[in-house]
Formats: sequence, structure tokens, C-alpha cells
Amino acid sequence: MNEKMTIVQYAIKKYENEQTVIEKLQSILSEKDIQRSIDTLIGTQRVRRIGPEVIQNNESHTEIPDLPDNLKPIVDAL
Repeated sequence: MNEKMTIVQYAIKKYENEQTVIEKLQSILSEKDIQRSIDTLIGTQRVRRIGPEVIQNNESHTEIPDLPDNLKPIVDAL
């Protein structure tokens, strides 16, 4: 679960538009897992919603976790 949320956070950092994040991640995660991760990240204040379609990492509140080596190719391919 932590790996999924880390991938989602890096996708948010790269794209910020929620629909684009979902589209890019659907090749590796189910839409349900993506939505659940986004909701959890918002609930824990790691991600914040800016308007109806834009989300961004709340880096002023929490830092993005370091990207483990095994996830780097996945994030780079997004």
C-alpha cells in the first residue's frame, strides 16, 4: 500500500491534473486503488486539492518519501 501511495504522489508531482494522473496510472493500478490512494493522501494531508481538477503534493506539510530503486522505472515510464 505504501508503494502505491508513493507512486501516486510522484504521478501527482509530475502531472497535477487529477484526470491525467488517473489515466497515466491505470496501466499499473486499478482505478479503485488510484482513487483510494488519492483519498488517503488527501485525508492525511500529504496531498491537497486545488480546485475541482487540480491536486498537488502538500510539500509544505509533509515531504514526499524517497523513491525506492524498484519504483524508479515505473515512475519514469509515466
